[in-house]
Amino acid sequence: MIGKLFLTLATLALLHAAYSTYEHLSLLKALGKPEGSLPLDIVYESILALILGLLGASLNAPPLKDITWASEMKKRTIDGMDSRLGFAHYKSRGKFLFTKPHDGKS
Repeated sequence: MIGKLFLTLATLALLHAAYSTYEHLSLLKALGKPEGSLPLDIVYESILALILGLLGASLNAPPLKDITWASEMKKRTIDGMDSRLGFAHYKSRGKFLFTKPHDGKS
C-alpha cells in the first residue's frame, strides 16, 4: 500500500518537475536570455522524485524466494530429477549391431 503511494507521489513530482522545467525554459526564451542552469528547486524536486520512486519500487516488489537446493527439491520429485531426459536419443544405431558386415568387394 505504501509502496504504491510512494510511486504515485514520485510520478506526480516528476511530472511537476518536468512542467516547471518547461515553464522556466519558456520564460528564458521569452525574455531573450540564453539558456542557463535550472533552478535548484526543480533539481531538488527531481531528486526527491527519484528517491520516492526507488523506495516505492522496493516496497512494492514481491517477497524474495529461496534459491537453495533444499527449497528447489521441495518442488520436485526424484522421478523428475533422475529421468535424464536430456540424454534420450530417439535415433539409435542398434540395427547395425546384429547385421552381417559386408565385404566391401562389390
